[in-house]
Amino acid sequence: MSVGIVSYGTYIPKYRIKVEDIAKVWGDNADILSAGLMVNEKSVPDLDEDTVTIAVEAARAAICRGSLDPSRVGAIYTGSESHPYAVKPTSTIVAEAVEATPEMTAADFEFACKAGSAGMQACMGLVQSDMADLGLAIGSDVSQGAPGDALEYTAAAGGAAFVIGNKEEEMVAIIEDTYSFTTDTPDFWRREGMPYPEHGGRFTGEPGYFKHVLGAAKGLMGKLGTSAEDYDYAVFHQPNGKFPSRVAKMLGFSKEKIAPGLVVTRLGNTYSGSCLMGIAATLDQAKPGDRIFATAFGSGAGADAFSFRVTDKIDKIRDKAPQVEELLANPVYMDYAMYAKHKGKIKRA
Repeated sequence: MSVGIVSYGTYIPKYRIKVEDIAKVWGDNADILSAGLMVNEKSVPDLDEDTVTIAVEAARAAICRGSLDPSRVGAIYTGSESHPYAVKPTSTIVAEAVEATPEMTAADFEFACKAGSAGMQACMGLVQSDMADLGLAIGSDVSQGAPGDALEYTAAAGGAAFVIGNKEEEMVAIIEDTYSFTTDTPDFWRREGMPYPEHGGRFTGEPGYFKHVLGAAKGLMGKLGTSAEDYDYAVFHQPNGKFPSRVAKMLGFSKEKIAPGLVVTRLGNTYSGSCLMGIAATLDQAKPGDRIFATAFGSGAGADAFSFRVTDKIDKIRDKAPQVEELLANPVYMDYAMYAKHKGKIKRA
């Protein structure tokens, strides 16, 4: 039985802060940072925005874009590393907000930045087995970076939602296959109660990101008998602009193939929403028949690779919800003081 994306939706807060405004506070060289990270600015949540509100907006956009009856959604999985409650699911709030309750199942996923793609795989299994008509997988985060830490220059806010189904006449993209590569690699972590995550510095690169992304990507290509030349587009997890650009080159993908989905330069790293946001941005441009290769990465560490084939259904629903470029347009910039207020970095006694 085929399975694929029936619809998708995204949400990005309107606020931004430029790398140079963060660097100014900490005495860093903004030009060197921007060039090294390949990030110029990042999104910032509004005072009343969190993982839940972002997930709800993305989910509503996905349901609206597909003109779907929310009662058909039999499963909702929200992946995030910034769930607002330690004990209280995000996904039940989303389910209620989109009117998918009560005949459905819901759970929150956590696997650093690939929790959203893990949700997609879970939804694939449910709809392929006919345990659910439609599944809704969401990656949403208001990611954190300690003041002055390298993460502060990229940790952003945003989310993407994908409706997964098994009816070919509804699919905008068939999921040809998926492949995962996972080990216990502690490159990034945050204990319960800690306000900010810690990371292993350069250890997050080769043994973390590159080992796992390459492992999943090569594993899927080997399984399918494909290579970079068989795909029109490619998307990789975007902790910055440098890592996905480098891994794409290592796998044989040209700059042109990753350009549509490489939104990190203007958005920052939306963690669980990162790779999913890139897939959505690519679907905003892809034509029927195009093939998209995507690999999400999550610290800890693991990677999920996917192969998609776009169908002619995409042209019928693409314009029924805001596209990623529309959400990136017309940002409202803030200085570091306002940013610190929005991110809760300033605590009252």
